[in-house]
Amino acid sequence: VAPSIHLSPATRSLFDEPLAIAVRGLSPRQQVMLRMSLRDERGELFQACARYQAGDDGELDLARCPALPGGSFSGLEPMGLLWALQPQKPFWCMVKQDVQSPFVLQLEVFEGHGDTPGWLLAQAQHERVFLRDGVRRVPVREGRIRATLFLPPGKDTFPGIIDIHGYVRGLFEQRASWLANRGFATLALAYFGYEDLPQKPTKLHLEYFEEAVNYMLQHPQVKGPGVGLLGYSKGGELCLTMAAFLKNITAVACLNSPVATICVPLHYKDKIIPPLPTDAQQIKVIDSNIIDPCGTYIDPFQAPGNQSLIPLEKAEAQLLFIVGQDDRMIKSEYHATEACKLLKAQGKGNFQILSYPGTGHYFDPPFFPLYSIGNHPLLHKWAIWGGELKPYCEAQVHAWPQIQAFFNKYL
Repeated sequence: VAPSIHLSPATRSLFDEPLAIAVRGLSPRQQVMLRMSLRDERGELFQACARYQAGDDGELDLARCPALPGGSFSGLEPMGLLWALQPQKPFWCMVKQDVQSPFVLQLEVFEGHGDTPGWLLAQAQHERVFLRDGVRRVPVREGRIRATLFLPPGKDTFPGIIDIHGYVRGLFEQRASWLANRGFATLALAYFGYEDLPQKPTKLHLEYFEEAVNYMLQHPQVKGPGVGLLGYSKGGELCLTMAAFLKNITAVACLNSPVATICVPLHYKDKIIPPLPTDAQQIKVIDSNIIDPCGTYIDPFQAPGNQSLIPLEKAEAQLLFIVGQDDRMIKSEYHATEACKLLKAQGKGNFQILSYPGTGHYFDPPFFPLYSIGNHPLLHKWAIWGGELKPYCEAQVHAWPQIQAFFNKYL
């Protein structure tokens, strides 16, 4: 019998869902190499490979057979071929702009454990999709808002979430699409570098984000009385500021976010929140091309009355801080810990922290590849973002259902 690949689900699965992989029809205890490949929207190749040995019955089930040393990973890792995907081009970040089209996985089985692939024994393709059947994608151009609303299937009302990305130009829909798959009406909100929004802002206005909150609360399929906010990095900082100054914010989840304003001033009515100063002397040069930016921002807790610090004591919302202990861009674990100490000292208990070892600044939902070195948005140099392959994957897999449970509880 010719070897064959068996996948479950067979042909399509949601990107954040597990994928069962097995190979049948091999010789007893046959040595093979499995290679997973994916090309992103810009044509760049991501790959992972692992060495295996079939069982006495000629079957290889990744849920029961450990990978042998010599590949991208080793040990019992049923999803290893997905979480270990890495770009062939150095420092390349996988981004999904068009969530209406899938990523296509190519899985190949080669004979032997040589340094170069042996005879091709079997191959298969599988689509990893971003939208569950029935989820609606609605472009939003209301007033100043530039966004995309994702609505779960059906005509019911759903808990509403606004998703805000980090300090990168454009509109990012992947996290919002996944939340809609899980039953949340989710608005992916751009705030610069998109359509007629400022290309390079010198300041941001909280009124813009307030307009997005009001849009969600007035939508007939958003269940009130409040909305949730999910933000990454600078986006998390904006979410925390919204919770401190705006009404009808019920729950906020932040991924590796500062608790002080960074990058550009934030204006609201007659108030201006200045950005946290930076200290260039703290930047370490690793080599001619790469820097370690840890410590770039001054400590917002060391200067009493620091005007950049977000007044979180004003927030009525529940706060969830998700932080990587190896975050080199922002000392997010320190920021979250110190902020929660201040809240506790004021008798507040509306906070929790999920802290993950071996996890850097970049933090996407499950099975998006690790991005440990990337372009610094302010310094415009290659910078260490932090993180290690397997701990980062474990953090993704643990944090994603925690975020959903948090919003289900409070929305």
